[in-house]
Amino acid sequence: MKVTVDTIIGDILDFNGEAAAPIFLGMGMHCLGCPSARGESVGQACMVHSVDADEIVEQLNKALGN
Repeated sequence: MKVTVDTIIGDILDFNGEAAAPIFLGMGMHCLGCPSARGESVGQACMVHSVDADEIVEQLNKALGN
């Protein structure tokens, strides 16, 4: 799975939550199980949590083997 800023968080977690969850938790996103969090894109979550979306996308792709 190749992650972009438009990728939905729930899709990433379904693909490999074990690898991705620590990255989301590290950026302050502690509600990974709630429906609104799972339905957000990576870019939306980064905006809400004031983190650099490109950096998070890079971290996620590395963690997922891309």
